[in-house]
Amino acid sequence: MLGAIWKNFLALLLRRPARFQAAALVYRREAGRLELLLITSLTTGRWILPKGWPEVGLESSGVALQEAWEEAGVRPAEDRAPVKIGLYRYDKKLEGGAPMRTEVHVYAIPVKKLLDDFPEAGRRERRWVTPGAAAGMVHEPELKALLRRLPDLLGS
Repeated sequence: MLGAIWKNFLALLLRRPARFQAAALVYRREAGRLELLLITSLTTGRWILPKGWPEVGLESSGVALQEAWEEAGVRPAEDRAPVKIGLYRYDKKLEGGAPMRTEVHVYAIPVKKLLDDFPEAGRRERRWVTPGAAAGMVHEPELKALLRRLPDLLGS
């Protein structure tokens, strides 16, 4: 039992610095209204932004684009590169339940199209919502604050 506590909790806390992820804030303007795409988490079913860990050979904006595709079937508007609009922090639950402080850089990605056939299709729910509604759906306080500022950040 002590070995399991060491392996799954204490050793992780002592050797790992804060983690980093990149997130895709996928948005569109529908009938003059700003909407963004939320998806459900695979493990908890909570509403989140598509996000992932750094990958060799990809900048964080590239990770955000890749996660938007894999987790939500997003095809971005081709005339714009993702722009970092902010960050938030949350406690990621690791295997064994240990919390790991994680910093998430958020990239705005205008959507061109949502496809129904994508790597995690059928495993997540997708929903277009207003920034205010999204702020009420996510759990992370810093993400809530970022979503409430979204109209100003995107110039609408």
